[in-house]
Order: sequence, then C-alpha cells, then structure tokens
Amino acid sequence: MKYIFPYNGYLFQWGRDGNLTLGILLGVIALIAVIGYLFGSINTAVIVSKKLYGKDVRNFGSGNAGMTNMFRAFDKKAGFLTLAGDALKAFLAVGIGYFALGDRGSYVAGFFCLIGHSFPLFFQFKGGKGVVVSAITILFIDPLVFAILILIFGLMFFATRIVSASSITAAFFYPVIVYGFHRASPDLIYTAFSLFIGLFVIAMHRENIHRLINKEEKKVEFGKKKKG
Repeated sequence: MKYIFPYNGYLFQWGRDGNLTLGILLGVIALIAVIGYLFGSINTAVIVSKKLYGKDVRNFGSGNAGMTNMFRAFDKKAGFLTLAGDALKAFLAVGIGYFALGDRGSYVAGFFCLIGHSFPLFFQFKGGKGVVVSAITILFIDPLVFAILILIFGLMFFATRIVSASSITAAFFYPVIVYGFHRASPDLIYTAFSLFIGLFVIAMHRENIHRLINKEEKKVEFGKKKKG
C-alpha cells in the first residue's frame, strides 16, 4: 500500500501535488532532526566566552552555558552576543524545517535544536537551558502565543526580578495557552510539542527550582557595576 501525507512545505512543491510518500517523509524528518540538532549544538555562550574572554562560562556562576550566566559571569556584551547567536541558530533551524516540511517541520527542527542546545555535540553535551531557543521557536511557529508568553515573563520578572522564575512560569503556561487556543479544534501535534517544550524547560531549571524553594536564587540587580 502506498501511504501519502499532505504537507505545506516548499522543498518538494515542484512536480508534486503537495503530498509526500512515507519513505520520503521519514527521510526528510530525519534530515531536519539532524540539522536542528547540529544547529543547536553550536553553543554561543561557550564560543563567545572562550574566544573573547579565554574562559569557559560553564566554569563560572551557575555553570549554565546560556545568556543569563553570560551577563553575570562577564558583561552586557557577552550576554547580548549570546542572545543574538542563540536566536539566530534557532531561527535558521526552524526556518529550514518549515521550508522542507511546513509546520510539522518547524516542530521537528525546534525540538532537536533545543536538545542540541542543552546537550551540544561539540561541547561535551553540557549546554544551556534552552529558554532563548524555545522563545525563538515559539515566535516562528505562533507569534501571538509568543507575545502572550513574553507578557507573562515580563510581569513575573517585574514582580520578582528573577529570570529563572519568569522562565519557569512562561514554560508552564505555554502548553496551557496552546490548548486553550486550539480547544475547539485540537491540534494534537502542536499541543504535544508545546507540552514537551514546557516540561523540558522546567526540567532544565530543576536546580533553580530548588534554590527558589530555599529562597537562595539570585535576583537581577540593575545599575550595579562589577568589581574587578
């Protein structure tokens, strides 16, 4: 039996009717997964900290190879470069996924880019927590949901000045918002994707959760300069 799957990507549009056979579909999914993971494995924080400062950010602060720890361990330049690099790699990975396989390709690419960012092949599988990568993936897939999550993040940050608490709160509400928007006509794949992203980001913050419970998590202090 010949299985046919509809899709809304662009890669195979010429000469086809917008359908893919099972074999082609699985091959494209595998390729998108590999590309997403490799893009994710390009950990900007580790690269910037080593190239510009001669140090590995994972040896400082929380040990996390992400934007927040770069701000704390080094300076604003390091933090913003990390933000830009992580945003770019996520956008490229998800964009390639969408070009090849449409919405479903975006989910696959975003999923594996997040895995690569947190467990990078090129840096001993020790990376970041995936907040920026997740945010850019959500922005690409659903800008309205992204805007709501940014509002939630901002309100929580305004109330606590704690980045981890704000990220965890936004991650918790992501699948809730997606389910609410699609409750009338459920999109099981999108809902499952949002649930995975939310749970993954929360799980990556497990040490932060422990510090939050013990009231030991650091707040962002504005206007203070580092000594030395």
